[in-house]
Amino acid sequence: MKIRPRSTVSIPFMMMSILFCICLISSNLFETKLFTLFGITLTGGVVIFPVSYIINDCLVEVYGYKKSRLVIWTAFAMNFFLVGTAQIVRMLPDSPFWDGSQHFDYVFALAPRVVLASMLAFICGSTVNAVIMSKMKISQAGKRFSVRAMASTIAGESVDSLIFFPIAFFGTDTSILLKLMLTQVLLKTAYEALILPLTNLIVKHLKEYEHEDIYDINISYNPFRIGDLLN
Repeated sequence: MKIRPRSTVSIPFMMMSILFCICLISSNLFETKLFTLFGITLTGGVVIFPVSYIINDCLVEVYGYKKSRLVIWTAFAMNFFLVGTAQIVRMLPDSPFWDGSQHFDYVFALAPRVVLASMLAFICGSTVNAVIMSKMKISQAGKRFSVRAMASTIAGESVDSLIFFPIAFFGTDTSILLKLMLTQVLLKTAYEALILPLTNLIVKHLKEYEHEDIYDINISYNPFRIGDLLN
């Protein structure tokens, strides 16, 4: 019998993967909060969701597209798990002395259309972000990380918004939808630009610590090749 050697667990990779999942799940919960700044109305998710794109950039840059794809699908599965279990909890009978049912339902009684829009937008936007990061790294010979980080974020966030808003807010005036999408993309991209110096520093130290700097040569970018996820 051939015994496979036990793989070494990368603590930074594990911590970043956990944070990525938390960012996705919490951003969906924060979407129930609306706030207005300088006359612009936004959802609470805009505060934390861009962090997932920053983490995605770091994962692709250091560990490669395949590892990033594993984290993306893990986050997708964890979010699906939360949504599913939340609906089970909602169906449980309320205690007669508990008066929080309405508030609980307000957060977790997500419309199926919104859930579909959120999950589809996330998987498509995150995958586009990772693919562009990976391919640009090869074409730029590993240089100009900041350029590809910004380019991949703009593309990923654009795809995310183009999918999420038309589905989640179907029937809303087109001009309002376009304004919402443009505002979200601009703010999330500005978020990444603001924190880019820190992202650069994290990537630099990760490469030194992990002794990793993966270039995705001759790989499949098909996001549905599940067999590749564990390799």
